[in-house]
Amino acid sequence: MMPLGAEGNPGNLSYAASGVDIEEGELAVDRIRKSVAATSIPGVLSSIGGFGGLFQLDTSAYREPVLVSSTDGVGTKAYLASLARRYSTIGIDLVAMCVDDIAVLGAKPLFLLDYLSVGRLEASMAADLVEGIAEGVRRCGAALIGGEMAEHPGSMPDGHFDLAGFVVGVAEKSEMWGPHRVSPGDLVVAIDSPNLRSNGFSLARRALFGTLSDPGASASEHERFLEIAGQPGSRPGVTILDELLDPSVLYSPVLQALAGQVEVKAAAHITGGGLISNLSRVLPEGTAARIDFDSWEVPGIFGIIQERGAIDTAEMRRVFNMGVGMALVVDPREASPALEVLQGLGRRGFVIGEIAREHKD
Repeated sequence: MMPLGAEGNPGNLSYAASGVDIEEGELAVDRIRKSVAATSIPGVLSSIGGFGGLFQLDTSAYREPVLVSSTDGVGTKAYLASLARRYSTIGIDLVAMCVDDIAVLGAKPLFLLDYLSVGRLEASMAADLVEGIAEGVRRCGAALIGGEMAEHPGSMPDGHFDLAGFVVGVAEKSEMWGPHRVSPGDLVVAIDSPNLRSNGFSLARRALFGTLSDPGASASEHERFLEIAGQPGSRPGVTILDELLDPSVLYSPVLQALAGQVEVKAAAHITGGGLISNLSRVLPEGTAARIDFDSWEVPGIFGIIQERGAIDTAEMRRVFNMGVGMALVVDPREASPALEVLQGLGRRGFVIGEIAREHKD
């Protein structure tokens, strides 16, 4: 009796017939090899293609080195990038979501590993994604020492993907930032975010496109999605889609430079949950942040989302960063120097509030 093939017909079943293309995977690895190698820094002992990434920490540079790690993804911004078939910058978003989480502790990123999952692997798409990751890693002074590209046929449509990352950094134990340094009377200095970064995209997509960008949308619905996405955004010559897919600001190199010139007590990465929720994570018990939401200009893209979705202002502030991607807690005497340093680094900063004792009824 002859073996049955994929459709019940006589034939030999193969991995490629099952939906996994090994040759395409090898081509993708070849295309990203140079980009990954370009992120090498002192301490990297391995190269792409091994079973594990190797990094030797120079402990002589620290009295009490503490390894700091974090993992994150890019959420449904990945789905929007898939619909638009624009893959070159979302890798920067992944790096930002990971490295900025450890930057708030005063940690410098050492290396990052990434995980890419696709329904069907396209070497060009994978190369764009990983090259974006490599670019983000380079900007932070870290290395991309490993990763995984997994092809899962049938799990998602062709051209779609999901990204995750894992970062390890190092900090001097006695110099780490956090709630133990914060006192009532300290000021909150915000660093600007001109866009959504990688947070709140499920709400943003529904507000702007309704169900047109949902999985399973028809070809005509997808055309309507592209029509809306191509409408003018909040800045001249920029479309709504351009603003949504703008890459996240990388705050890690900014904080690394700032730390050498200004005493930072604590910092909060403003991601999902908004400003108040994330800032409260770095405050000591018995204190609260008093924020003046009129103290900075909210980027126009948030106004477009709010208007088209008829979203309550409280909900907007609870979901989106509203123009503040990073919040620093500093002594009042350090606020003006911090603003000057940020300006020199090409970032806008502004004092948006203070830390006060929490009065409970």
